[in-house]
Amino acid sequence: MIRLGAGSLDRIVAVGAHCDDIAIGAGGTLLAMCHARPGLRVDALVLSGGGGDREQEEQAALAAFCPGADLRLTVHKLPDGHLPAHWEEAKAAVEELRARTEPDLVLAPRTDDAHQDHRGLAKLIPTAFRDHLVLGYEIVKWDGDLGRPAAYQPLSPEIAEQKVRLLQEHYPSQRHRPWYDREAFLGLARIRGIECHERYAEAFAVTKLTLNLGG
Repeated sequence: MIRLGAGSLDRIVAVGAHCDDIAIGAGGTLLAMCHARPGLRVDALVLSGGGGDREQEEQAALAAFCPGADLRLTVHKLPDGHLPAHWEEAKAAVEELRARTEPDLVLAPRTDDAHQDHRGLAKLIPTAFRDHLVLGYEIVKWDGDLGRPAAYQPLSPEIAEQKVRLLQEHYPSQRHRPWYDREAFLGLARIRGIECHERYAEAFAVTKLTLNLGG
């Protein structure tokens, strides 16, 4: 298993179509990075859920998932499930985010995600973050769209358990969903861990990656 580090990581961007997307798809990675790099700047953007209980959930959740980080979160009010109809607003939000940060890493949905909001946001990211490493996180759902990821972030058992605990603690509005439970989150992490010879892991799609193997 070849392991390539991302070098110095001082700033990252994390984007989601909905409140809880970032935490579900990359919560363990955020925890691992923030524990390892106190003071890491995290610019987070969520396109829907603003102005209500969902935004409050997201504020508290991402603060917990990014301990010790310089977290800057923006939550917009685009209607859930209708991003394609609000393309210009979504694009403007992504471009506004790009204008205020120069990240070392971008965490975003996968371009082949079955949910139209996730997929739409994923397609917007490379139009603004053209020369950045973008890792596309995965979200388990009834569509059955999980594929064969190209990149893995191993998670210690402690981080994996912490991720599941924080998801349950900070998103009470989602607990009624049949897929929103410990078995689903920890089970997927276990499968991805098997695939990279670790106990647990989060997995990501990579559409373009420039290597610096001779440096």
